[in-house]
Amino acid sequence: MNKILLGTIAMATIVVASNILVQYPIGQWLTWGAFSYPLAFLVSDLVNRFQGVEAARRVVFAGLIVGLVCSFIGTKIMGEFGPLVTWRVALGSAIAFFIGQMLDVTLFDKLRRSAWWRAPFLSTLLGSTADTLIFFSVAFSAALIWLEPANDVSWATAPVPLLGFGREVPLWVSLGVADWGVKIAVDILALLPFRLAIQKYAARVA
Repeated sequence: MNKILLGTIAMATIVVASNILVQYPIGQWLTWGAFSYPLAFLVSDLVNRFQGVEAARRVVFAGLIVGLVCSFIGTKIMGEFGPLVTWRVALGSAIAFFIGQMLDVTLFDKLRRSAWWRAPFLSTLLGSTADTLIFFSVAFSAALIWLEPANDVSWATAPVPLLGFGREVPLWVSLGVADWGVKIAVDILALLPFRLAIQKYAARVA
């Protein structure tokens, strides 16, 4: 199977799975989607490593399109408190995915000749940080209420102690910090399959 096609299928699968799993919470701060979504960075990094930066960008565009379709479907499905996906969440998700992934792809390409772990770790760190900041700000910040005035985000802007024990911040900040922490943890763990993929490829072409 064409490796770009394989990467596209993997990216699409992760995006669809994450859009479903985000509906299922884990404790107070996380959802199951927080654990599946960071794998999108592993996919784009592997494509970047073996197929090049342009191939990685094509895979990212495919993921963006799939994400947009998922968000559109979500806006049409009504849950207990309204549509499963609000337009602000859909917009934040699309912008965050695109910018975060493109930053990841660009930095990875610049670092590809450095130590094997630097490109995947640092590019994902930058991409994940941008992704988190953009998504939670666009989707829930009170400062951007004008994006969708009819969408009540008072629940997300209510002041609570950071992660339950820090200084008081809007709830969405705690959600973002928890989500970012999971992304970084997965980033570190993903170095193992990334390294194994490099070794397998090296053995095959040797």
